[in-house]
Amino acid sequence: MAALIGLHKLPASSILGVSLSTFKGVRQHMGHYTANLRDIEFCLFDLLDRGSVLGTSIYKELDRETVMGMLEEIKRLSENDLAASFVESDRMGVDFDPATGDVKLPQSFKKSYRAYIDGEWWRVDAPAQLGGTVIPASVRWAIAEMVLGSNPAVHIYASGPSFAQVAYYLGTEEQKKIAKQMIEKQWGASMMLTEPDAGSDVGAGRSKAVKQADGTWHITGTKRFITSGDSDLNENIIHFVLARRQGGGPGTKGLSLFLIPKFMFDFETGALGKRNGVYATKVEHKMGLNVSSTCEMNLGEKEPAVGYLLGDVHEGIAQMFKVIEFARMMVGTKAIATLSAGYQQALAYAKTRVQGGDMKVMDNKSSPRVTIIHHPDIRRSLMVQKAYSEGMRALVLYTASIQDAVALAKAEGGDKGKLVDLEALNDLMLPVVKGYGSEKSWTLLGTESLQTFGGSGFTQDVPLEQYVRDAKIDTLYEGTTAIQGLDFFFRKIVKDGGRAIGRLGKEISTFAESGGVHSEEKKALLNALGDLNGIIAVLVGHAMASQEKAEEIYKVGLNTSRCLMAVGDVITAWLLLRQADIAIAKLPMAGKEADFYAGKIASAKFFVRNYLPHITADRKIVEATDNSIMEIAEGVF
Repeated sequence: MAALIGLHKLPASSILGVSLSTFKGVRQHMGHYTANLRDIEFCLFDLLDRGSVLGTSIYKELDRETVMGMLEEIKRLSENDLAASFVESDRMGVDFDPATGDVKLPQSFKKSYRAYIDGEWWRVDAPAQLGGTVIPASVRWAIAEMVLGSNPAVHIYASGPSFAQVAYYLGTEEQKKIAKQMIEKQWGASMMLTEPDAGSDVGAGRSKAVKQADGTWHITGTKRFITSGDSDLNENIIHFVLARRQGGGPGTKGLSLFLIPKFMFDFETGALGKRNGVYATKVEHKMGLNVSSTCEMNLGEKEPAVGYLLGDVHEGIAQMFKVIEFARMMVGTKAIATLSAGYQQALAYAKTRVQGGDMKVMDNKSSPRVTIIHHPDIRRSLMVQKAYSEGMRALVLYTASIQDAVALAKAEGGDKGKLVDLEALNDLMLPVVKGYGSEKSWTLLGTESLQTFGGSGFTQDVPLEQYVRDAKIDTLYEGTTAIQGLDFFFRKIVKDGGRAIGRLGKEISTFAESGGVHSEEKKALLNALGDLNGIIAVLVGHAMASQEKAEEIYKVGLNTSRCLMAVGDVITAWLLLRQADIAIAKLPMAGKEADFYAGKIASAKFFVRNYLPHITADRKIVEATDNSIMEIAEGVF
């Protein structure tokens, strides 16, 4: 097992202890971040039974001990080497030279990045044929949570191997050599979709591609908001660029996907040649995630931007969606990881910050002062953070477990119908992970995690203000929350004929009807599921009515985000209650872990009682929706 990622580099003591002498976000021997590995382990092995897939088929070289060794090592790396540059790299940002188009990053961040790369964690995303390590998606995203929670830009810049997978599996035999060089030379990558006049409307893109006599293409245009458009982390960057081929039709169907290197290179050796005509012309000054370079990119102005048509087929949007789907999973995981980090910070502060007296004796001026975790509203706030961060971690890993099943079904062949069902379920879950996960995390980080610190939360003495700034982009990246809601309803429910959500609903319903010690909470879940089905039925009715009366579709558009949030809450409640059932069975023999299991039960009950009732109200709002807001004159706003 030593060949597996970084295990040969495990130190004698793989996890450093935490010391909280006073709380100003300062921890001895480590950065701002504390990973919740115990909960990750519980989700993987108790809730989702990932042990059942280890040691089998394509995962035959893995067992629980090996996986936990990997997770313990990435916890150590994240809490120390990666977290170490989190604050400084935010304050310093990137250094951009407009004359050359070059971006330079702080040395402290480059040190963190190298620690990740030198630990060989890139292998979890590389194709197995090029030295990648085959692990279940559930383990891969558990690893990613800790990296993204500690220093998200490290994960973002290290996306080259995942892009190389796309080039390897979709490329021609010659283009597979590009993937090989991306892995061996540790090159970076970027995804170029957005243009100044074509944001979410990707099909409105104007970048053009003209085929050359040698089979290459020359691409011209301007791209905007390009993550990792340039940096000095890698000697070369392969840009994955959507452009409209000469003669290509309008909309997304006319788009093709091209691989455009920053430097031309020899396909056999990887030796770099001349500078290619793709340059960063601007770096955005952002609200957060400041060390991640977000660039405006110009193609073909100084010299031709030479590109290679991926796979020699004009299937750009379908090919790019392989990248987008990965990115949406990443963004949701990043958001949820940040909420977990915020909760850990808020909890530590609440246990140490002394403020005021116990509420029941507040009129007694001589009563002893207490830590703020004794105050009712702080306890409410902490339990909100705990329930959502742990429930949405389960949401991410549940979705990843579906991806495990897809990978196994593809590897083993057999029932093609089962594979289709699994892929549809994964497609259904992605906008929930991304849209619901990012929206809830961003909101809770500001209204609950930061709020726990009072006025101190608004300062840079504690990391919450950076968490909030860094997390806002997650609701915008890879399609806004509203776009996720539209995608969820029209593509994942209507276009699918309701099959995937119907199967998931049946699974939730069966659990909710199972009774047991949490029978009352399960009844509440069943009621919420009924209200959710009512919401979906109303929206489907409006969509059907729009075929005769076009403006009826507005009623759908007014409620798709609401529907997505309700779906997320129902799934989260289901996963929390499943955890509670497991916890209550383990509690009698829990010993030192009694508080951990009791916490699972408490957070599930709290979530069901405080958040599922909102879905009943949401149903009433959806049922009462009319088009009056669409009929208001613009001047009224």
